[in-house]
Amino acid sequence: MELTKDNIIVQRPYKTVYRCGDTVVKIFSKDHPKTGVFNEALITAYVETTGLPIPAVKSVDCIDGCWALTIERADGRTLEAKMAEEPEKRTEYLEKFVDIQLRVNSFKATHLRNTRDKMEEEINSLKNLDPSTRYELLQRLHGMPRHTKLCHGDFVPSNILIADDGSYKIIDWAHATQGNAGADAAISYMRFCLTDPSMAEEYLKIFSKKSDTAIQYVQKWMPIVAAAQLTKGVPEEKELLEQWISVAEYE
Repeated sequence: MELTKDNIIVQRPYKTVYRCGDTVVKIFSKDHPKTGVFNEALITAYVETTGLPIPAVKSVDCIDGCWALTIERADGRTLEAKMAEEPEKRTEYLEKFVDIQLRVNSFKATHLRNTRDKMEEEINSLKNLDPSTRYELLQRLHGMPRHTKLCHGDFVPSNILIADDGSYKIIDWAHATQGNAGADAAISYMRFCLTDPSMAEEYLKIFSKKSDTAIQYVQKWMPIVAAAQLTKGVPEEKELLEQWISVAEYE
Protein backbone atom coordinates (compact mmCIF):
# COMPACT_ATOMS: atom_id res chain seq x y z
CA MET A 1 0.00 0.00 0.00
CA GLU A 2 1.73 3.14 -1.24
CA LEU A 3 0.48 6.27 0.49
CA THR A 4 2.31 9.41 -0.57
CA LYS A 5 1.58 13.15 -0.59
CA ASP A 6 0.95 12.94 -4.33
CA ASN A 7 -1.93 10.53 -3.71
CA ILE A 8 -3.79 12.69 -1.17
CA ILE A 9 -7.40 13.43 -2.16
CA VAL A 10 -8.59 15.23 0.97
CA GLN A 11 -6.87 16.35 4.15
CA ARG A 12 -8.77 17.26 7.31
CA PRO A 13 -7.62 17.81 10.91
CA TYR A 14 -8.82 14.33 11.88
CA LYS A 15 -8.17 12.33 8.69
CA THR A 16 -6.20 12.15 5.44
CA VAL A 17 -7.73 10.42 2.43
CA TYR A 18 -5.47 8.75 -0.15
CA ARG A 19 -6.05 7.30 -3.60
CA CYS A 20 -4.47 3.85 -3.69
CA GLY A 21 -5.02 1.85 -6.89
CA ASP A 22 -8.68 0.96 -7.16
CA THR A 23 -9.33 1.86 -3.53
CA VAL A 24 -9.46 4.90 -1.27
CA VAL A 25 -7.79 4.79 2.14
CA LYS A 26 -8.92 7.04 4.98
CA ILE A 27 -6.26 7.31 7.67
CA PHE A 28 -7.55 8.88 10.87
CA SER A 29 -5.55 10.82 13.44
CA LYS A 30 -4.19 8.87 16.41
CA ASP A 31 -6.65 10.52 18.77
CA HIS A 32 -9.67 9.66 16.59
CA PRO A 33 -11.83 7.09 18.41
CA LYS A 34 -11.37 3.50 17.29
CA THR A 35 -15.10 3.02 17.74
CA GLY A 36 -15.76 5.82 15.23
CA VAL A 37 -13.75 4.07 12.51
CA PHE A 38 -15.40 0.68 13.06
CA ASN A 39 -18.80 2.33 13.28
CA GLU A 40 -18.29 4.04 9.90
CA ALA A 41 -17.28 0.68 8.40
CA LEU A 42 -20.35 -1.00 9.91
CA ILE A 43 -22.73 1.72 8.68
CA THR A 44 -21.27 1.60 5.17
CA ALA A 45 -21.47 -2.21 5.08
CA TYR A 46 -25.10 -2.02 6.19
CA VAL A 47 -25.98 0.54 3.48
CA GLU A 48 -24.33 -1.74 0.90
CA THR A 49 -27.07 -4.30 1.60
CA THR A 50 -29.73 -1.87 0.27
CA GLY A 51 -28.24 -2.02 -3.22
CA LEU A 52 -27.67 1.73 -3.33
CA PRO A 53 -24.67 2.70 -5.50
CA ILE A 54 -21.97 3.30 -2.88
CA PRO A 55 -18.28 2.40 -2.61
CA ALA A 56 -17.98 -0.92 -0.75
CA VAL A 57 -15.93 -1.38 2.41
CA LYS A 58 -12.77 -3.41 1.87
CA SER A 59 -11.02 -3.44 5.24
CA VAL A 60 -10.25 -1.76 8.55
CA ASP A 61 -6.55 -1.67 9.39
CA CYS A 62 -4.05 -0.10 11.75
CA ILE A 63 -1.32 1.78 9.85
CA ASP A 64 1.60 3.30 11.77
CA GLY A 65 -0.49 3.48 14.92
CA CYS A 66 -3.50 5.07 13.19
CA TRP A 67 -6.77 3.38 12.32
CA ALA A 68 -7.58 3.29 8.62
CA LEU A 69 -10.62 2.47 6.53
CA THR A 70 -10.23 1.17 2.97
CA ILE A 71 -13.14 1.41 0.53
CA GLU A 72 -13.63 1.05 -3.21
CA ARG A 73 -12.60 4.03 -5.30
CA ALA A 74 -15.45 5.81 -7.05
CA ASP A 75 -14.39 7.73 -10.14
CA GLY A 76 -16.11 10.80 -11.50
CA ARG A 77 -16.76 14.47 -10.79
CA THR A 78 -18.65 15.59 -7.74
CA LEU A 79 -22.10 16.99 -8.39
CA GLU A 80 -20.87 20.13 -6.64
CA ALA A 81 -18.10 20.57 -9.23
CA LYS A 82 -20.48 19.97 -12.12
CA MET A 83 -22.92 22.55 -10.78
CA ALA A 84 -20.10 25.10 -10.53
CA GLU A 85 -18.87 24.34 -14.05
CA GLU A 86 -22.34 24.42 -15.63
CA PRO A 87 -24.42 27.00 -13.71
CA GLU A 88 -26.99 27.04 -16.49
CA LYS A 89 -27.86 23.46 -15.51
CA ARG A 90 -28.31 24.22 -11.81
CA THR A 91 -32.02 23.35 -11.74
CA GLU A 92 -31.43 20.13 -13.67
CA TYR A 93 -28.69 19.10 -11.26
CA LEU A 94 -30.80 20.01 -8.21
CA GLU A 95 -33.61 17.86 -9.61
CA LYS A 96 -31.18 14.94 -9.92
CA PHE A 97 -29.85 15.65 -6.43
CA VAL A 98 -33.33 15.44 -4.91
CA ASP A 99 -34.19 12.31 -6.89
CA ILE A 100 -31.12 10.59 -5.43
CA GLN A 101 -31.96 11.81 -1.92
CA LEU A 102 -35.50 10.45 -2.16
CA ARG A 103 -34.12 7.12 -3.35
CA VAL A 104 -31.92 7.00 -0.23
CA ASN A 105 -34.86 7.91 2.02
CA SER A 106 -37.02 5.17 0.45
CA PHE A 107 -35.14 2.49 2.39
CA LYS A 108 -35.76 1.45 5.99
CA ALA A 109 -32.70 1.42 8.25
CA THR A 110 -33.85 -0.18 11.48
CA HIS A 111 -30.36 -1.47 12.34
CA LEU A 112 -28.79 2.00 12.41
CA ARG A 113 -28.75 4.48 15.26
CA ASN A 114 -31.82 6.73 15.46
CA THR A 115 -31.43 10.31 14.25
CA ARG A 116 -33.29 11.61 17.29
CA ASP A 117 -30.90 9.93 19.74
CA LYS A 118 -27.87 11.28 17.86
CA MET A 119 -29.22 14.84 17.79
CA GLU A 120 -30.26 14.70 21.44
CA GLU A 121 -26.69 13.79 22.39
CA GLU A 122 -25.32 16.64 20.25
CA ILE A 123 -27.72 19.21 21.73
CA ASN A 124 -26.90 18.12 25.30
CA SER A 125 -23.19 18.57 24.55
CA LEU A 126 -23.67 22.30 23.80
CA LYS A 127 -22.87 23.53 27.28
CA ASN A 128 -22.38 27.09 26.00
CA LEU A 129 -26.10 27.25 25.27
CA ASP A 130 -28.24 28.23 28.23
CA PRO A 131 -30.30 25.36 29.71
CA SER A 132 -33.61 26.92 28.63
CA THR A 133 -32.53 26.97 24.97
CA ARG A 134 -31.35 23.36 25.17
CA TYR A 135 -34.66 22.42 26.78
CA GLU A 136 -36.67 24.10 24.01
CA LEU A 137 -34.57 22.39 21.33
CA LEU A 138 -35.05 18.99 22.96
CA GLN A 139 -38.79 19.57 23.32
CA ARG A 140 -39.02 20.38 19.62
CA LEU A 141 -36.92 17.33 18.74
CA HIS A 142 -39.05 14.98 20.85
CA GLY A 143 -42.20 16.41 19.28
CA MET A 144 -41.16 15.50 15.73
CA PRO A 145 -42.54 12.27 14.21
CA ARG A 146 -40.31 9.21 14.66
CA HIS A 147 -39.52 7.37 11.43
CA THR A 148 -37.06 4.64 10.41
CA LYS A 149 -36.04 5.89 6.97
CA LEU A 150 -32.43 5.75 5.82
CA CYS A 151 -30.95 9.24 6.31
CA HIS A 152 -27.51 10.06 4.93
CA GLY A 153 -26.85 12.77 7.51
CA ASP A 154 -24.64 14.87 5.24
CA PHE A 155 -26.38 14.76 1.89
CA VAL A 156 -24.70 17.50 -0.14
CA PRO A 157 -23.57 17.69 -3.79
CA SER A 158 -19.93 17.08 -2.85
CA ASN A 159 -20.93 13.61 -1.63
CA ILE A 160 -22.27 12.50 -5.02
CA LEU A 161 -19.83 11.42 -7.71
CA ILE A 162 -21.03 11.43 -11.32
CA ALA A 163 -19.22 9.18 -13.80
CA ASP A 164 -18.76 9.93 -17.51
CA ASP A 165 -21.62 7.57 -18.39
CA GLY A 166 -24.00 9.46 -16.09
CA SER A 167 -24.07 6.85 -13.34
CA TYR A 168 -23.44 8.00 -9.79
CA LYS A 169 -22.15 6.87 -6.42
CA ILE A 170 -22.99 8.29 -3.00
CA ILE A 171 -20.04 8.60 -0.64
CA ASP A 172 -19.28 9.40 3.03
CA TRP A 173 -21.84 7.49 5.09
CA ALA A 174 -20.28 8.09 8.51
CA HIS A 175 -23.28 10.11 9.74
CA ALA A 176 -26.06 7.86 8.39
CA THR A 177 -28.94 7.05 10.74
CA GLN A 178 -32.51 5.80 10.73
CA GLY A 179 -34.95 8.62 11.13
CA ASN A 180 -37.10 11.33 9.62
CA ALA A 181 -36.47 12.33 6.00
CA GLY A 182 -37.49 15.87 6.92
CA ALA A 183 -34.43 16.10 9.16
CA ASP A 184 -32.19 14.85 6.34
CA ALA A 185 -33.66 17.49 4.00
CA ALA A 186 -33.20 20.18 6.66
CA ILE A 187 -29.50 19.29 6.92
CA SER A 188 -29.13 19.61 3.14
CA TYR A 189 -31.04 22.91 3.17
CA MET A 190 -28.88 24.23 6.00
CA ARG A 191 -25.67 23.29 4.20
CA PHE A 192 -26.87 25.07 1.05
CA CYS A 193 -27.82 28.14 3.13
CA LEU A 194 -24.29 28.34 4.52
CA THR A 195 -22.81 28.63 1.01
CA ASP A 196 -25.51 29.77 -1.44
CA PRO A 197 -28.89 30.93 -0.01
CA SER A 198 -30.54 31.19 -3.45
CA MET A 199 -29.63 27.60 -4.23
CA ALA A 200 -30.94 26.61 -0.81
CA GLU A 201 -34.37 28.05 -1.57
CA GLU A 202 -34.52 26.38 -4.97
CA TYR A 203 -33.48 23.05 -3.43
CA LEU A 204 -36.19 23.30 -0.78
CA LYS A 205 -38.92 24.04 -3.34
CA ILE A 206 -37.84 21.08 -5.48
CA PHE A 207 -37.66 18.75 -2.46
CA SER A 208 -41.09 19.88 -1.29
CA LYS A 209 -42.67 19.25 -4.68
CA LYS A 210 -41.03 15.90 -5.38
CA SER A 211 -41.55 14.49 -1.88
CA ASP A 212 -44.99 16.07 -1.31
CA THR A 213 -43.63 17.56 1.92
CA ALA A 214 -44.61 20.99 3.23
CA ILE A 215 -41.73 23.47 3.26
CA GLN A 216 -42.80 24.46 6.78
CA TYR A 217 -42.27 20.88 7.95
CA VAL A 218 -38.64 20.89 6.83
CA GLN A 219 -38.15 24.33 8.35
CA LYS A 220 -39.36 23.11 11.75
CA TRP A 221 -36.20 21.01 11.87
CA MET A 222 -33.90 24.00 11.31
CA PRO A 223 -33.17 24.97 14.96
CA ILE A 224 -32.46 21.30 15.72
CA VAL A 225 -30.10 20.64 12.81
CA ALA A 226 -28.41 24.02 13.35
CA ALA A 227 -27.66 23.04 16.94
CA ALA A 228 -26.27 19.69 15.79
CA GLN A 229 -24.08 21.47 13.21
CA LEU A 230 -22.84 23.89 15.88
CA THR A 231 -21.14 20.98 17.67
CA LYS A 232 -18.69 20.74 14.74
CA GLY A 233 -17.14 24.05 15.82
CA VAL A 234 -16.70 25.73 12.43
CA PRO A 235 -16.02 29.40 13.32
CA GLU A 236 -17.39 30.94 10.12
CA GLU A 237 -20.73 29.14 10.60
CA LYS A 238 -21.25 30.04 14.26
CA GLU A 239 -23.14 33.35 13.89
CA LEU A 240 -25.71 32.09 11.39
CA LEU A 241 -26.27 28.81 13.23
CA GLU A 242 -26.86 30.64 16.50
CA GLN A 243 -29.44 32.86 14.77
CA TRP A 244 -31.38 29.78 13.69
CA ILE A 245 -31.17 28.26 17.15
CA SER A 246 -32.31 31.40 18.95
CA VAL A 247 -35.70 31.74 17.25
CA ALA A 248 -38.75 30.24 18.93
CA GLU A 249 -40.29 29.29 15.58
CA TYR A 250 -38.24 29.17 12.38
CA GLU A 251 -39.90 31.24 9.70
